[in-house]
Amino acid sequence: MPKYVAFLRAINVGGHVVKMDDLRRQFEKIGFAEVQTFIASGNVIFTSPSKDGKALELKIEKALEKAFGYEVRTFVRTESEVAKVAAYAPFKPAQVKAARTYCVGFLEAPLMAEQVKAVMALKTADDDLHVDGRELYWVGKKGQGESEFTNALLEKTLKSRSTFRGMNTVVKLVAKHGCKR
Repeated sequence: MPKYVAFLRAINVGGHVVKMDDLRRQFEKIGFAEVQTFIASGNVIFTSPSKDGKALELKIEKALEKAFGYEVRTFVRTESEVAKVAAYAPFKPAQVKAARTYCVGFLEAPLMAEQVKAVMALKTADDDLHVDGRELYWVGKKGQGESEFTNALLEKTLKSRSTFRGMNTVVKLVAKHGCKR
């Protein structure tokens, strides 16, 4: 059965507190198997016979909004897609080593050429960006809270939702849960 990772937006931020046991139970109620969470920021590993990631996202979003009373945007990736994200190296090693921020943003869909151009216009002297498929990689000289680049700015630019995770989190998730390419 295929293994997936759901990256959830608005879990344990902005006053939306959800216990990981409750989150696991909700995924089990939906009908998923082998449900596990990884750190308390809305990363859920599960298996499902479905091969339709978009349908899984909609199913999860609907169930979590009903259970928690607010929208929880969901970005589902297969285990091989997550392993690829963890292994991808869009920036020079020295740039990553010097960075205070190194994140990946999960997007709703691959960006069109004009969207990529708009996102690249958000680069600053401190923030470098790279788009690959449905992911946006961000390396910054400042911490996330100090940077001019933010998820809100990205969403305003793209007019669509996204969620970010630190690359260390993604790498550790892949290592712990045996995600295979």
